[in-house]
Amino acid sequence: KPCPIMGALKEVGLTPQEFLDIKQKFARETRLGEGPATCFGSLVWCCKTSKPCPLRDMTLHQIGMSEEEYMDLKQELSEVILSAGTPPTSNEAVFALSQTFEISEAEAEKVLADCNNDLRMAVKLLKLKQLEEK
Repeated sequence: KPCPIMGALKEVGLTPQEFLDIKQKFARETRLGEGPATCFGSLVWCCKTSKPCPLRDMTLHQIGMSEEEYMDLKQELSEVILSAGTPPTSNEAVFALSQTFEISEAEAEKVLADCNNDLRMAVKLLKLKQLEEK
């Protein structure tokens, strides 16, 4: 099964190394760097609080960080990651959509235009279309 993070990184125009560097820098500069008892050694790698995790929750309790502060920092991290990327050009996006969803480039271009060049929205729309056809 392909890693969903790899697809998301490609979508925002980041390499895996750039993603890693951003997260490590954010961990050094914020409290998300705390939590050596978590699975990967710091809170920066942990999931959102909507997913149960006793190690994360225990760490938050031990360091006196509220779920609200944790999620605020995770939101800030996501904004840093998204702003660091270079979104693909329209031509790259059209090609990627046509290859991924096995549609013509003309159809991919139309869907992308209908979504105001928002690649994420175009992907969601095409996924829904695929589900409807099944």
